[in-house]
Amino acid sequence: MKLLKFTYKKVMSTNDVAIRKIKSGIEQGIIITNEQKKGRGKFGNKWISLKGNLFTTIFYKVNSNYNLKKITQKNCLLIFKTLKTIIKKNISIKYPNDILINSKKICGILQEIIKYNNKYFIIVGIGINIVESPKINKYQTTYLNKHLNRNVSKYKIFFKIKKIFENNIINLQQCS
Repeated sequence: MKLLKFTYKKVMSTNDVAIRKIKSGIEQGIIITNEQKKGRGKFGNKWISLKGNLFTTIFYKVNSNYNLKKITQKNCLLIFKTLKTIIKKNISIKYPNDILINSKKICGILQEIIKYNNKYFIIVGIGINIVESPKINKYQTTYLNKHLNRNVSKYKIFFKIKKIFENNIINLQQCS
């Protein structure tokens, strides 16, 4: 099933754009932006959105008896599998929502559930450090191109993520 693609130069938050799309009647899609001003992490933390990195959100309808833990695991695994096609070395998942290279954070995934018009939607915000990583006191970070012999484009990763979610969305929607 195809995801509608929405491209922006600058947004406050890709997850907030997804909520607006849902409230306008669009039930599934994928958003990408070049710049994100107020990205969110878990527990209300700020996601530091450095220029050149990937900021994207996927949203889709789920059954009312959804299992958030299962959906979270499957969404994280899809991003992990995508990144594993690009980099082979020491990549791991730190459940529930981080992907690491050599124990350093490269990707954060923020999932939110909203109910609108008696339907449930999952919003999967994905931030991947590709060209630069922020300095965080609580944990170490890294970026993808640092670990490759070549530079990979955020658009290459974006289209790989889009394709893997399109191939798995029916399964994800029925996750209970």
